[in-house]
Amino acid sequence: MNLYSISLVVAAVILIAIIIMIVMGNISGAGILFLSFFALLALGFSGYKMLNGLVFTTMIFAGVSAALYYPDLFTYVGDFKLTGLIIPLIQIIMFGMGTSMSIKDFAGVFKTPRGVMIGVAAQLLIMPLVGFGLAKASDFPPEIAAGIVLIGCSPSGVASNVMAYLAKANLALSITITSIATLLAPFLTPLLMKFLAGEFIEINVLDMMWSITKMIIIPIGAGLLFNKLFKTEWLDKAMPLVSMLAIGVIITIITAAGRDSLLDIGGILMILVLIHNIFGYGLGYGFAKLFKMEEQDARTIAIEVGMQNGGLASGIANSLGKIATMGLAPAVFGPLMNITGSILASYWHKRPPKKLSITDASGD
Repeated sequence: MNLYSISLVVAAVILIAIIIMIVMGNISGAGILFLSFFALLALGFSGYKMLNGLVFTTMIFAGVSAALYYPDLFTYVGDFKLTGLIIPLIQIIMFGMGTSMSIKDFAGVFKTPRGVMIGVAAQLLIMPLVGFGLAKASDFPPEIAAGIVLIGCSPSGVASNVMAYLAKANLALSITITSIATLLAPFLTPLLMKFLAGEFIEINVLDMMWSITKMIIIPIGAGLLFNKLFKTEWLDKAMPLVSMLAIGVIITIITAAGRDSLLDIGGILMILVLIHNIFGYGLGYGFAKLFKMEEQDARTIAIEVGMQNGGLASGIANSLGKIATMGLAPAVFGPLMNITGSILASYWHKRPPKKLSITDASGD
């Protein structure tokens, strides 16, 4: 038995101990056990190719557990409030996205304009409207309900590109949709929020546009310029890891900041966010099939619609001073979408997409 197998066995034993503590009503004393469980689970998953994609998500859950049990460690360092790190971390992630992009990525708009238009339209229609419906049905406090709408009004992120690759979807189309949706976000996200979330919280469209521009357009522009002037292989390799660490830190900080609210409504919020995510996949896929897209492109659009940029949504919530309430839905959405995305990508990976027949294509 190797180290990875041993880690999974020990994790299983710890899980049994956690369940016993929960049954005995002593979940408050299980903090160290939860942290050990997720850490060992991540180590065990890293040794198996089929499970490797869950390592990052497992470590996110370790961070969330730490934030729930020991929130003081993730709220202040001295007099510095750690939520002040969220926007700079988002900017680092977006800079990394910019360094991995080039003008060629946007050429996809001209190569496959129909697929890009359908993909972006699906994002702008499905997730905001489903988010609004769930927020209305939730009976949550207004700011927390607005967070559900916010995640729906955010664009897709880099995680969707990774899942598109694993799912044997159209990676070029995925990257193009992500790029276009992200660049449209400073203009469309505030307008969608004003229209759909205006009854929950006050939305200043111009202020939100400027906040998102600082988080997206400027860092991505800097990354594109850096990539053009100083193309470096080490940065290409480092930025994905840096981005993942940044997302983990953001989710941990948000969880600590909103711990009390999350403990009150966490279970219901998790169910609603999961419904939002799964509806995104299903309706995105159906939307693509409605326009008779090929299977590979339909998979791409399903993933692009279902996987939103939770980090950006968190940054927006923080810029509004509502990270402990409005930021909760994005914090929950992030880890869950990585789990569901990995499962969906694994399912599709084993089923290579079939091309449309000539007869089918002629009906387009």
